[in-house]
Amino acid sequence: MVTPESIHINIEQGMATEHLSVDGDGHHFEAVVVSDAFAGKSRVQRHQLVYQTLGDRMREEIHALSIKTYTPQEWNDKK
Repeated sequence: MVTPESIHINIEQGMATEHLSVDGDGHHFEAVVVSDAFAGKSRVQRHQLVYQTLGDRMREEIHALSIKTYTPQEWNDKK
């Protein structure tokens, strides 16, 4: 079964983040990812970076994942 914790671990292991939170009910998930890796990237490119950390799980296990991506500066400005 897919859990928020398992998604969190995959993203955490796949990329450096300054903030990472994943919530969900087992069917629908939402991730907030803050990383320097997003600097200069489009929203699509940012999502692709996150999808890469999840690999085949995105095609086989995770069916509904909302992703919000921010650079550290964007995240600080949002607060």
